[in-house]
Amino acid sequence: MQARVVTRRWAIGATLLGAAAAGAVLKPTRLLAEQRPQLDLEAAIPAQFGDWRTSGDVVPVQADPEVLAKIDRIYGQVLSRTYVDSASRRVMLSIAYGGDQRNDRMQVHRPEYCYVAQGFEVRPVRDDALATDDGSIPVRRLLARRNARREPITYWITVGDRPARPGLERKLAQLRVGLTGVVPDGMLVRVSSLESDGASGYALHDRFVGDLLGSLSPVARTRLMGSL
Repeated sequence: MQARVVTRRWAIGATLLGAAAAGAVLKPTRLLAEQRPQLDLEAAIPAQFGDWRTSGDVVPVQADPEVLAKIDRIYGQVLSRTYVDSASRRVMLSIAYGGDQRNDRMQVHRPEYCYVAQGFEVRPVRDDALATDDGSIPVRRLLARRNARREPITYWITVGDRPARPGLERKLAQLRVGLTGVVPDGMLVRVSSLESDGASGYALHDRFVGDLLGSLSPVARTRLMGSL
């Protein structure tokens, strides 16, 4: 078992080194965002779909002014809404899109950083797969706590048209696009709710995401969830 783990780590390391070396030679300069139509998040994400409609009575966590200034510089579009269903269950949706995802620009808006900066304790954190009619999206789940507030969070990242979890998966997706000589764009999609129980919150997130994706145009759906 230990030998297999070492071999796998060596293979991953070799892949990253090889891709990095090739990337240094290719030096991607063309922006993918400039080669395809821009997606207008406000227009593409409906205010009402299925059993969900927008509501303004629960405010999503916002970053502090310094982080917000960084977000404004990095992301071309940021959408933040709260939706409520007929049973009065609420889900907060946040989508951040950036046309240039070189280096680690997505880091600033990841919940592990954004929520901690607002005084939350974030744990446990686990990787999961969110099943949809078009396939499973690789997601990250976490539970944010601050005083009496408990907020289960589900999020994922797209790099170009590839969905990925943060960390190694995102880096590999980034390198794959870069090897074509193109700088990828990227999107971070986050859903959360106020729940004392994480499992109940994650189940609600899955239902919400499924309903949302089913309401989108094929182009918007692919841009949001990637090509699975």
